[in-house]
Amino acid sequence: MYVLSPSILAADFKTLGENIAAADRAGAQYIHIDVMDGSFVPSISFGMPVISSIRSVTERTFDVHLMVQNPERYVDDFVKCGADIITVHAEACRHLDRTLEAIRSSGRRAGVALCPATPLSVLDYVWNKIDMVLIMTVNPGFGGQKYIPEMTEKIAKLREEIVRRGLDIDIEVDGGINDKTIRTVLDAGANVCVAGSAVFGQDIAGNVKKYLAIMAEYEK
Repeated sequence: MYVLSPSILAADFKTLGENIAAADRAGAQYIHIDVMDGSFVPSISFGMPVISSIRSVTERTFDVHLMVQNPERYVDDFVKCGADIITVHAEACRHLDRTLEAIRSSGRRAGVALCPATPLSVLDYVWNKIDMVLIMTVNPGFGGQKYIPEMTEKIAKLREEIVRRGLDIDIEVDGGINDKTIRTVLDAGANVCVAGSAVFGQDIAGNVKKYLAIMAEYEK
């Protein structure tokens, strides 16, 4: 299944609810929510109160990406405020296995995010506890960055490994996704695409429909 996950980090915060509703009506399956703590990454975005407040705007899947240090401290809080998928950075977890167990025990789907320089080998002993792997195709912390070309090979190797192991794990990509790079990552094996400014930059509905149409080509 191919999924578009518009990132609200690029939305207009004066009309955040309206922006999310527009993406929902246009057919976006997920809403991507980047939580940044100013420690793991330099930026600070938003946390539980904002997520709780927008939960009533849409029934779409809340795809929550925690760019925070020691995210295991907050699993229960993000569950309570409406997260459906909770993705944590392997680099930020003291005990990745335990954190994934906590997410899954809460009834939510568990994702692991990898920064560009982080090797796929960090997943070797947690494969059976992962529902999604998020490949960062830019360095985390800021929106509007350019796609790192070397990540194409990383996506392809990850897809090969998932197939080799016979697992049902989504590959999500985040960073620099636009009209050109979306095909690059889909060709490499990704099936969940995060898009920020490419969706929320101007015509939200039109942009969502455009990217969904591209992804639909890969369903055939």
